[in-house]
Amino acid sequence: MDPARGQVRRHVRRHLADRLRDALGGFRVVVLHGARQAGKTTLARLIAEESGGTYVTLDDEAMLQAALDDPVAFLTSRPAPLVVDEVQVAGDRLIRVVKLLVDEDQTPGRFLLTGSTDFLSVPTISESLAGRARILRLAPLSQAEIADAETAPIDAWIARARQPDRRHDPGAPEPLTRRDYAEMICRGGYPEVLRLPSGLRPGWFESYVDTVVGRDIVALADIRRSAALEPLLRWAAAQTAQEVNLTSASRRLGISHPTVVAYLDWLRTVFLVRELPAWSRNLTSRAVRRPKLHIADTGLAAGLLGVAPDALVQAPSPAMGALAESFAVNEIARQATSALTRMSLWHYRDAHHEVGLILEQPDGSVVAVEVKASSSPSPDGLRHLRWMRDRLDAVAPGCFAAGVLLHMGPHEVSVGDRLRMWPLSSLWTP
Repeated sequence: MDPARGQVRRHVRRHLADRLRDALGGFRVVVLHGARQAGKTTLARLIAEESGGTYVTLDDEAMLQAALDDPVAFLTSRPAPLVVDEVQVAGDRLIRVVKLLVDEDQTPGRFLLTGSTDFLSVPTISESLAGRARILRLAPLSQAEIADAETAPIDAWIARARQPDRRHDPGAPEPLTRRDYAEMICRGGYPEVLRLPSGLRPGWFESYVDTVVGRDIVALADIRRSAALEPLLRWAAAQTAQEVNLTSASRRLGISHPTVVAYLDWLRTVFLVRELPAWSRNLTSRAVRRPKLHIADTGLAAGLLGVAPDALVQAPSPAMGALAESFAVNEIARQATSALTRMSLWHYRDAHHEVGLILEQPDGSVVAVEVKASSSPSPDGLRHLRWMRDRLDAVAPGCFAAGVLLHMGPHEVSVGDRLRMWPLSSLWTP
């Protein structure tokens, strides 16, 4: 099996595991949230077993009833750390008792709470555990985890992008083909999907959407037009890597603008979509302020769109460019959750220029990233990165660290001052 081409092993090392262990050593409560089927339960069980703790899930009706009937006994009668899976199902009552218990006994590592919704966005939970909890997010598998990298390579990738020009390493792994990338894009990162034959994956994604949209959101929210949720998600898949246009969605789907806003918030809450906010250093007065929308897993996006690898490798494929950009954004975002390098993710667009991803570090320096679904990109593809470099050099000297065009070809090339053209696989391979 070739991990560089994404063939998954039975047990995959999660890069967030060490950060999770460290958090339990210092915080009374750790909240691990993320999309359903991202691997939270597997990781939480591992932590409970190695630390002598206890694992319970509130997806079990008997456990849920016990937690609601007597939350104090439920939370104090088992060895710590107590892992409570799908904690959002119990709502505010259980969280408030957790708060009372950890205020009485401030021993670190008492509770590990997991949930398939954004903990801070669920209206049935008003208690945030502020000052008591460390909140971590587990995404589906990154390509770096599939390839069994020991740590998130994004730290080394950013450091290398910031260095002076370097030559391509002739000892690098065998380059991936456009077909390899299409397979990775359509497969995504949900662990269960990676174990399935390709012919069974569309059915898995269909059932997944039914569960998350038809069960999780409806159970937590006051959804009066639940039938509109799935069409909105399909619209989002068709719009991945584009700016959010709520008016267009409202008109296309025949639902009101406020409903689109509310329902899109719920798709974010259950980690089906992510938004990149607009970045600005006052480069131009015509900068666009709308966020950019990405489906949080390209396998899910391809499933919603009914797109298979064969269709993506055909030229021209209208979906390939957008899915490739979302694939790169998701890979970087997933690695960023466990990276040593702190970074925030943005996008930039004005009337004449667009940069798909801006990685900004605490010191204000940026690495700008563009993605092209081409095996032989032209240097002209660097024009927006070149413009951003020159503009930032003029208005904020030292801010522009590097610009990288990620592509599907085999070659790694430096093109002028601080501009690179690297294979997309550089994000997870040496």
